Amino acid sequence: MGKIISFMHISLDGFVSGPNGEMDWIKVDEEIFDHVGKRISEGDTALYGRVTYQMMESYWPTAGDKPVASRHDIEHSKWYAKVHKVVLSKTIKDPGLTNTTIISDNLSNQINEIKQQANKEILLFGSPTATHALLQLNLVDGYWLFVNPVILGQGIPLFEGIKEKTILKLLTSRQFACGVTELSYTIDR
Repeated sequence: MGKIISFMHISLDGFVSGPNGEMDWIKVDEEIFDHVGKRISEGDTALYGRVTYQMMESYWPTAGDKPVASRHDIEHSKWYAKVHKVVLSKTIKDPGLTNTTIISDNLSNQINEIKQQANKEILLFGSPTATHALLQLNLVDGYWLFVNPVILGQGIPLFEGIKEKTILKLLTSRQFACGVTELSYTIDR
């Protein structure tokens, strides 16, 4: 059975974006790209909320084809083309999307069905609204967080509306030269 892992860049004070969705504070470099690339290449399913999916769709399908494409752009573009995408959206209705499943209702049942069919991790990329919905339904199994050395003071929090204590087990941690710290947790159930 697959596990849903929330993959998120986060500020030290727990925000995943600024108040207007700003992400210009996120630090990434080749060291992080290489590290993330290795882990995501092992997966075959990516989970997105509508906003993040539309952002990804506007860039990754052709990013690797550009004459100035970086190695990261080429590799991630190839991965994005082959990975099965699951999108949580009440507004996207296009049944002709390639290698993409849209979930607009019965969230708990449909996500559990996808988890049952999966043999690998299902990475939930960014998507704070989708993450909040899945957290409320107790469908997130772990966190892969990249803690950025910044305090935003305000913005969209990763953890919102949490009513119960959740015990986590640290799997790995790593500090990158740019000051970002990776923390990988599983939920201790």
